[in-house]
Amino acid sequence: MLRNGFAKRWKEEILKVLYGSIFIEREILIESGFEHPIKLEYYKIINEEEIIYKKKEKYGIKIIKTEYMDNNTETEEKELRFLTNDETKVDKILGLLKRNIVTPVAVEDVVEDLLKQRL
Repeated sequence: MLRNGFAKRWKEEILKVLYGSIFIEREILIESGFEHPIKLEYYKIINEEEIIYKKKEKYGIKIIKTEYMDNNTETEEKELRFLTNDETKVDKILGLLKRNIVTPVAVEDVVEDLLKQRL
């Protein structure tokens, strides 16, 4: 019984490693109609279950957008878990996402296009 509980808990384990973060420049915010500072955080996701069972790709990504308003913060996030087994490839994708200031709302389409180009 304990073993099954351990297996279920283990299956849900992922490791999130910060790749980088940026605050969007004020000029870009103003051009886009935003009044408040926005921070984007880019994470590499390591699917630990896949290291053990080797069923799916090991690496994915996560983006967290935080908008800092006067008395409040709003966050939005998107996680894509099973992208590749190649850590170099996921790092390359994260670098492109960060350089191009990709937000959670657009990340799925952008990554799909990058994977089609066989990065």
